[in-house]
Amino acid sequence: AQRRARVPQLDLAEDRERFARLLKQLDIQQPDNGIARSYAEAFKIAEGLGYPVLVRPSYVLGARAMQIVYDDENLKDYMTYAVSASPEHPVLIDKFLDDAIEVDVDALGDGEQVVIGGIMEHIERAGVHSGDSACSLPPKSISREVQDEIRLHTVALATALNVRGLMNVQFAVQGTRVYVLEVNPRASRTVPFVSKAIGVPLAKIAARIMVGEKLADVGFVREIQPAHIAVKEAVFPFNKFPGVDTLLGPEMKSTGEVMGIDSSFGLAFAKAQIGGGMRLPLSGRVFISVRDEDKPGVTAAAEKLHRAGFIIVATSGTARYFAARGIPAEIVNKVQEGSPHIADQIKEGKVAMVINTPTDAHSHADSFLIRRCALDYQIPYFTTIAGAEAAPEGIEYLKERDFDVK
Repeated sequence: AQRRARVPQLDLAEDRERFARLLKQLDIQQPDNGIARSYAEAFKIAEGLGYPVLVRPSYVLGARAMQIVYDDENLKDYMTYAVSASPEHPVLIDKFLDDAIEVDVDALGDGEQVVIGGIMEHIERAGVHSGDSACSLPPKSISREVQDEIRLHTVALATALNVRGLMNVQFAVQGTRVYVLEVNPRASRTVPFVSKAIGVPLAKIAARIMVGEKLADVGFVREIQPAHIAVKEAVFPFNKFPGVDTLLGPEMKSTGEVMGIDSSFGLAFAKAQIGGGMRLPLSGRVFISVRDEDKPGVTAAAEKLHRAGFIIVATSGTARYFAARGIPAEIVNKVQEGSPHIADQIKEGKVAMVINTPTDAHSHADSFLIRRCALDYQIPYFTTIAGAEAAPEGIEYLKERDFDVK
């Protein structure tokens, strides 16, 4: 109680309402959302938005206690055990944008001019905390038209908020539609990465602006378009915590980051993986087991790996799906189906890489054990389709030639 009296809780409910009004004035979209102050309100809002939804306490910092909720049962568990909903501490509920690409933008403003520092496309899907997601600068797959819209929104927001110094904006791109997720008029954790990628000390310039200088004074007046690709990868401490699940989500779990630079995305991605302690294999057996909605997305990755000479290993459902599309796959037992199962093969060194997405909101015992075994036996693993798509691209380049220093 004494600590709470000294340090007021940051409550985002009022800020959210003001922010929504600002976005409406600027004609910028945000995901549909609501604020729940009771159990009844939470279920009513979730029903109106449609599942899945992203829920969090209004006073959260660092994405603590954020969760993607898929049905009424999950929402009831969240409201009962994770948060005590009350008028003092409402719960923020957003429509979760499935299959969206998340984008980070760092920019500098001096009250008169706004300059983009960098636009970063997250490799992991929206819903994975920005600090945990690998990202590419410049963006890998976002069209020039969508990037230009993101630039316009960033400048409009920085101008409206009268930003003097650094600002970070997080967007979600779903098809050709651009949504603002959040705006932070401060330095972001991405600033060191962007500064290295473009060769400009953004934090130093921001500090000079904050004491009265202008962007023109320091000579930073236009966005720099690097001739290379820079990929940031997060580094995780999972090997220090036996039994902890490696599945990524809204809560940040990484404790550091590395980057790879090259002239192609594939090589830059491969370098970033090596920097993070994960060397992509050039041959062997790849285990793939994904939820039904991810099967179309993982098919292209499986085809590339098959063409590169890898043997695809899958559980029965995924193997049948691949076979119907001309991709041969060995069938292996799920853990619950008994030995010899996939966890046994991982432990015996028969698997070179793992691609595994969770079956649903609950991390099933099979999925958890597979991810944990891959970590414990130092086998590269990917828990998102975006990561699974990026890995074969890196492997293709590594098979053609070894990389050198860029």
